Amino acid sequence: MAQLKKPYPQQQFAAAISKRASQRRERDQREVPVPEMLAPCLLRRVVLTVPLVLVAALLLMEPVRSDQESGTAIPAESRPCVDCHAFEFMQRALQDLKKTAYNLDTRTETLLLQVEKRNLCDCVAANLLN
Repeated sequence: MAQLKKPYPQQQFAAAISKRASQRRERDQREVPVPEMLAPCLLRRVVLTVPLVLVAALLLMEPVRSDQESGTAIPAESRPCVDCHAFEFMQRALQDLKKTAYNLDTRTETLLLQVEKRNLCDCVAANLLN
């Protein structure tokens, strides 16, 4: 009987590494790719996570103040207040209403005068005929 020769520690180490590498290759070959049912789940998570991250980012951002805005900003001293704009608008509306009322009043007077004139003319013509 032939006696088996003991391998050196370096040979044992190399054999263990090659055995682990072959086990990993076998395991990788056995692993199934992402199942079809998992894809919609991942998509749903992405669809829910992205808006959540955007909302959180918007909430954490510091709002831009009016003094930080760039462009042609009109100083507050030269801008009329909202109440002034409303007052001016109401004044113009009141003037328009007064004009309309005056126009209606003069039109009514004109029509009344025409009716009276017609009545007088009819009376005079009737008196002349009698």
